[in-house]
Amino acid sequence: MRQFLDFEKTVAELETKIFELQHVENSSDVNISEELQQLTDKAEKQLRTLYAKLTPWQKVQVARHAQRPHTLDYINAFIEDFVPLAGDRLFAEDHAIIGGIGRFRGQTIVVIGIERGADLDTRLKHNFGMARPEGYRKAQRLMRMASQFDVPIVTFVDTPGAWPGIDAEERGQAEAIAKSIETCLRATVPIISVIIGEGGSGGAIALATADKILMLEHSIYSVISPEACSSILWRDASQAAQAAGALCLTAQDLLRLKLVDQVIDEPLGGAQRDASAAITSVEQAIAEALSELENIPQQALQAKRREKFLAMGREELT
Repeated sequence: MRQFLDFEKTVAELETKIFELQHVENSSDVNISEELQQLTDKAEKQLRTLYAKLTPWQKVQVARHAQRPHTLDYINAFIEDFVPLAGDRLFAEDHAIIGGIGRFRGQTIVVIGIERGADLDTRLKHNFGMARPEGYRKAQRLMRMASQFDVPIVTFVDTPGAWPGIDAEERGQAEAIAKSIETCLRATVPIISVIIGEGGSGGAIALATADKILMLEHSIYSVISPEACSSILWRDASQAAQAAGALCLTAQDLLRLKLVDQVIDEPLGGAQRDASAAITSVEQAIAEALSELENIPQQALQAKRREKFLAMGREELT
């Protein structure tokens, strides 16, 4: 069953009527196809109007939509012969981060992604996409393995942020994130990162320090969540919508600021309305990015990656 966001109320009412009329048409001899078509056209027009002028806060809601495709959906769709690799060889396995090796259009790659889970049981298993230090250390292990065997890395980012619990802090959360960023910068192979939903804080940057950073059209990427920003600045989490606008966290803002490299178009109404179309678009974007990076020498690749991140913000400061 489709879940509607608060600002989609008018579309929800129209689609509810369409569903009811379809049921009537299927259970009787009454021909209401013309009326159905009119309602369908009206709903699509309304949806197109809504999504043409989404506010930053509405984008946040879309990025967090529970029915958007998650990391495992992308892996299952276009990574063949995927073999998951578990554990950080230091403490434990972290199910928030999925990692392994597989084939993308015949090419061997290492895949690392943050998984949020699709229902209550899987969300609990994956800790709602909030990784602990062992998750980031597992990611580091896989990145080093990729460099050792000269295999490109593809990461999928979808997290509200790293796990903020005491247990994570005791095991060195900040160090693990910083080390992941360093490992990305030191990697001798191409790294492509795709922000598929919410890219929250250092928990996202740990896997998004890449040669190519791609963002889905309605995803977000920010140093802090709007709610947390609002609580700090105004001592009131209810100002999250205002904070979202100030944070410049939308894909369009980040492309303009040259903090990401490409925005991938989503189906009308967001990836949650047509997961297969969104997945196909991401697959094509990854293929194009890999093609651009595959012939760059290792030293040049590393140097270009470092310069990319050192250059961020320079133009805004001058």
